[in-house]
Amino acid sequence: MSSFKRKIATKENPPSVGTRALPGPITTFITSTGVPSLDDILGGGLPLTCDILVLAPDVHSAYGELLQKYFIAQGLASGQDVCIIDDYAQDFVSECMWIPGGGVPKQAPPVGATDEDEDDEAGKEFGTKIKIAWRYEQLKQFQTTVNSSSQENEEYCKVFDLTAKIPISVLDASHSSNQLKLIEVTPTESSPSAPFTHAILSKVENLLGGEENDPAAARKPLRLCIPSLGSPQWGDLTPHDICSFLHTLRATLRRYPHAIASISLAPHLCAETWGGPGWTQKLGWLSDTCISLSAFSANPALTAMFPAHHGFVHVHSLPAPHSLQAPSDKFSTLRGLTSSGENNLAFKCMRKRIVFETLHLDLEGGVGERRTTPSATATALEDNTHHHVHSHPTVTAMGEAAVEVSLEEATEPNSQSVGEVPVVTKKAKPKKKVAFHSDRPDLYDF
Repeated sequence: MSSFKRKIATKENPPSVGTRALPGPITTFITSTGVPSLDDILGGGLPLTCDILVLAPDVHSAYGELLQKYFIAQGLASGQDVCIIDDYAQDFVSECMWIPGGGVPKQAPPVGATDEDEDDEAGKEFGTKIKIAWRYEQLKQFQTTVNSSSQENEEYCKVFDLTAKIPISVLDASHSSNQLKLIEVTPTESSPSAPFTHAILSKVENLLGGEENDPAAARKPLRLCIPSLGSPQWGDLTPHDICSFLHTLRATLRRYPHAIASISLAPHLCAETWGGPGWTQKLGWLSDTCISLSAFSANPALTAMFPAHHGFVHVHSLPAPHSLQAPSDKFSTLRGLTSSGENNLAFKCMRKRIVFETLHLDLEGGVGERRTTPSATATALEDNTHHHVHSHPTVTAMGEAAVEVSLEEATEPNSQSVGEVPVVTKKAKPKKKVAFHSDRPDLYDF
């Protein structure tokens, strides 16, 4: 009997709707957050059974809630189940963005194209073209972000437009089909042994357990969205309650392979001073993915220094299911770990979308700053310029204007002031010359 056996490929489960497999020795399914550039930072998308925590400490902006709306819109557009935990969940989901054209997929723009390129496209109609050296024509255009969704992965990540709102017909259809589920946050009487957050976690546990028992819905991913954890509707939460809630939620997601979660903390909870020293680091340990969106709106100096961006992006933790190394270290283009070092990241919110991109310093002093030193002639002219002091007419007690006239003293250009030491210039010594006599080759005259 032969000791060799033919290897039979094991049948792998096909990916669920709106998901795809992550390259690697262990099959891991990921899904999109709705923002292609954020998916690139995560290594292609958010893996199932993982969560993402968004920190937006600026109270004057709502970038954290904006990412939650992308998360919800992506789930509804791709046919996944969505559960929103908030007292005003119906109003929140009605403000989500949608696909331009009311559901018709939009063709992806070319690589590196942005909303600011619309004026450039209008200029191309007149046949204008920038002439550059022929050796640079074949080089790729400099890019600060990744390309948006293309036709190939259109089912994975939709193209949303911030100017287009989700239609009411889509919301009605999602409610009737039980695709959209709402959980209200109603603080009840809690005891030290059973805090209020445990009631929310029990509802999530029952929801995920019911989805798991349903054969038709077991393969469909379920998105849990908490737009504002720790807001006044959640009552008075302590740092211990927040940490316990995040830790228990992550453990719950591990038991259900079809669930993912996206959480945003209230702005006042994102500050380092609220939870004590190392508060942000603790939040990164208690969640699979943790990023901070530090907006420039509270710092005018940063706004003037980086006029093309709206804030910094800080990555505190990244998802790494079934492995010690995060997939983002190998597959992320924006982070740039495949080169010499990690890139600095920033974000900007344009009229139609939000983009995460690499941060680069602008020209020092702005575009209009002079790059060369003034010439010696200009400096000499400025030194020899005489500043005349013109006296204004003064009104005397009799009401008559008295004009004072002063004559300018002529100055000689080559005159030296008293006490000035004249500059002594040394004459250069003549170079030695050697003469060669042809009749007497053994003599040289110096």
